[in-house]
Amino acid sequence: MSAKGSATELQRAGQPLLVETFAEWREAARELLIHDVPPEMVTWGSPLTGGDLFSGAPPAVEPPHDSSGHPPPSSDLPRHRPTHGAPSIPRSLMDMLQSAACCRVPDRWAFLYRVIWRWQQGQHDVQSPADEDGARLNAMVKAVRREEHDMHAYIRFRERPAEAGPPRFVAWYEPQHDVLPQVAEHFISRMGKVSWMIATPEASVLWDGQTLHNTGPLVKNSEDLEDTGEALWLTYYRSVFNPARLNQTVMQQHIPSHRWKNLPEGKIVPHMISEAARGARKVGQYEAVGQRKGTTIPIAPEDAQPERQQPSKLDECRRCELWQFATQAVGGEGPKKAQIMFVGEQPGDQEDLAGQPFVGPAGKLLDQVCDKAGVDRDTIYVTNAVKHFKWEPRGKRRLHKTPAQKEIEACHYWLDKELDHVKPTVIVALGATALKSVMRTANVTLKNAIGRPVFHEGHWIVTTYHPSYVLRMPSEEAKREAFQTMVDSLKLAQDLLDRQPEEPPA
Repeated sequence: MSAKGSATELQRAGQPLLVETFAEWREAARELLIHDVPPEMVTWGSPLTGGDLFSGAPPAVEPPHDSSGHPPPSSDLPRHRPTHGAPSIPRSLMDMLQSAACCRVPDRWAFLYRVIWRWQQGQHDVQSPADEDGARLNAMVKAVRREEHDMHAYIRFRERPAEAGPPRFVAWYEPQHDVLPQVAEHFISRMGKVSWMIATPEASVLWDGQTLHNTGPLVKNSEDLEDTGEALWLTYYRSVFNPARLNQTVMQQHIPSHRWKNLPEGKIVPHMISEAARGARKVGQYEAVGQRKGTTIPIAPEDAQPERQQPSKLDECRRCELWQFATQAVGGEGPKKAQIMFVGEQPGDQEDLAGQPFVGPAGKLLDQVCDKAGVDRDTIYVTNAVKHFKWEPRGKRRLHKTPAQKEIEACHYWLDKELDHVKPTVIVALGATALKSVMRTANVTLKNAIGRPVFHEGHWIVTTYHPSYVLRMPSEEAKREAFQTMVDSLKLAQDLLDRQPEEPPA
């Protein structure tokens, strides 16, 4: 207590009991309880305010006078004598009182004494939320714990330049309750031996790595603090902000706007909210919705309303998800008007990196097939049924993965454009995927189609092995047979250039 004398002496003299800390209040309350002094006989105050606005102190009463009109000597005034031993308060209630003592309400000391007085009188329901005083006590405890949580979450330490010396990190915060000591203990356990300081309008704490020092406020506000890494943090914050998912009401419930002024990101949040309202949210929603997976529903193009705008460039294609994992789209190459078109499955690893079809080992084998069949490779248009590389990781390598039927169908759009542009007489389908793509059906097999050309939608279709299949054959003899099959298929394609189309079977 800041005034001289014991609690009972100050109370008898009509002076307020001025306390600053919970420890001072506890000692004063203990003495008052021993002397059985009721709450209404005590005036509590703080050195900063001089007294509680709602302390409940009774009005001053004139002391009795004797027959001569003079007051009796002070020794004749009523005194509270010790009537009880040391009060016994349960640990749970004492913890609640200590926590509630941090709540900044003007009559906190008077209220806490009323609670402890009632408990001492046997009214143990004073700790229950169902009791009027108990409800207020629990609310004060909840408010203090919430403030501790908010201070843990919303404190932003800023790193000082190395030449400035310790502390290394400094933070400014404006707590609504007196929770700085508890919060300091939290950051001591979190930050180890790194020096830091937390400043508030009322007090500051400084941790030098070994000892916690209590000091006065050293800065006026957060603008007095500098941080060399703050620009990097703000750049990261902008990059992870998603305007499509912005809910301003929920955001303000989680972080009240009065907290923003001391947060580095608080300077840019209003601008980002404004940008979201002016169209950034709509753009973000378009991108997010476009990447969602859903069930594919077959529908005839003429029944689809409205017609979707198609991409004009292959690099802009988003008709399936393969573009997200490929380096680039790989289109076809060759003469603008070629009589023979090779259609492979998809670009491989080297093709994905180079942006050209058949430039890897499969392409070299295809060159050998053309030389053996006596066909000039430069007169052939080469392309793939699927334009993006589909792969799966194997250590540091990217291994080929067969495209799904929906991915093949998504690329029909680009294959049709190539067929309309090149107008080949013969299409050589290299492998099962290419055959399914050019025949527009999954109900065909490579084994039954090899060596059996068919006329389909204005083109002869010749089927053979894919060059990569030949490269994977386990024995040299099997490789020679597969290689010869490819040569024979290319010779057949050359012969079909002058053959009239036969009528398809009914």
